[in-house]
Amino acid sequence: MIKLLDQHASTFADSLSQLCEMPSETSVDVRKVVQDILDDVRDRGDDAVLALTNRFDQADYKDVRELEITKDVMSRAVQQVAPLVIDALRTSIERVEKYHLQQKEHLGATASWEYQDEEGNRLGQIVRAMERVGVYVPGGKASYPSSVVMTVIPAKIAGVKEINLVVPAPGGEISQTLLAAAHLCGVDRMFTIGGAQAIAAMAYGTDLIPRVDKIVGPGNIFVATAKAMVYGQVDIDMIAGPSEVVIVADRSADPAWLVMDMFAQAEHDELAQAILISTDQALLEDVSQQISNLLPQMSRSEIISKSLSDRGALIRVYSDADATELVNRIAPEHLEIAVADPQKILSGIQHAGAIFVGNHSAEVIGDYSAGPSHVLPTGGTARFASPLGVYDFQVRSSVVQCSARGAVNLSRAAAILAEEEGLEAHSKSASYRIQG
Repeated sequence: MIKLLDQHASTFADSLSQLCEMPSETSVDVRKVVQDILDDVRDRGDDAVLALTNRFDQADYKDVRELEITKDVMSRAVQQVAPLVIDALRTSIERVEKYHLQQKEHLGATASWEYQDEEGNRLGQIVRAMERVGVYVPGGKASYPSSVVMTVIPAKIAGVKEINLVVPAPGGEISQTLLAAAHLCGVDRMFTIGGAQAIAAMAYGTDLIPRVDKIVGPGNIFVATAKAMVYGQVDIDMIAGPSEVVIVADRSADPAWLVMDMFAQAEHDELAQAILISTDQALLEDVSQQISNLLPQMSRSEIISKSLSDRGALIRVYSDADATELVNRIAPEHLEIAVADPQKILSGIQHAGAIFVGNHSAEVIGDYSAGPSHVLPTGGTARFASPLGVYDFQVRSSVVQCSARGAVNLSRAAAILAEEEGLEAHSKSASYRIQG
């Protein structure tokens, strides 16, 4: 049910290309639906948000103000959730806070800087936190309080002044655990809206829902498409694709652990991807057998089975260097290095969103409680994109302060180059200061 690939096979290059090919681009129909929603919210504001929410979430709200969840409701949810779950949430929040405080410290207290050149000119950069950020979190029965933690906490540590959260509540259903997470993370305002209309409301602003500077968080194809289409009106974190893991393993790894790590990715949805790479053919065969043994025990076995058969693979390579080169070519969202000497592999990795080193470092820990945000680049974008972090909620301004003496040389060079480009006013703007 899962593909077995051999690096030395004549068909390997084609098989790998097919394996790594992203699902087809957003259909024209989806883009049309999303564009209509964006236009409606931009034109009619709260009236459109109310109508669209009632339509898509099978609700019957009479007033748009009913869509806002108060801080009291969030606070009371903490008492409604099992203490064991609240303790786990607090542990996760504490870990994510600690990690991102370290990140902020390594960026510098403010990360602003300046220097003075030999002519007395002062140059530098001012770094400030964004003022308002919007977080989108999937809702209903498939709610993800972990996504609240992983998006809100880095923004808080960065110093964002206001964090607003939107979550769909189909049929009026909303997770108490998600509400509790929002309270414990310090969300400022929360609204029960979802889909493209939620993205539009945060991007354009309505009377009820303030316009934000940046939108972060996962969502379905309509949410992802809306985020892509409002980029430029606001910043976004990324366009996330299906979840994925690549595991490099040797005989030191327990085959059952490897299988469950693959299942953990595959159970997200049918488009999720799990790939195991090894120089040990016997290990790959053991894993294949364990997949057959363990799959019937899984509650989401149909989803896992389709994910593994369509997009999963067990790949035989012939050296650690081959494994490393293959990982860098795939540039996965998650990478597990489950080998006896993981540093040997780690030193060669250039492209991966999050790296889990050693047999005891399961990727799922990164989803919930390790510390780094689980918002990661997918679909090979780890070649140029990074995990969500403190730096994603900062903006930078360049600063130039010329001394009287320094302005002469800088203006002379600017005037010459402006004249070369045929921009007369630019040239005169610089040369007037020389003449003065």
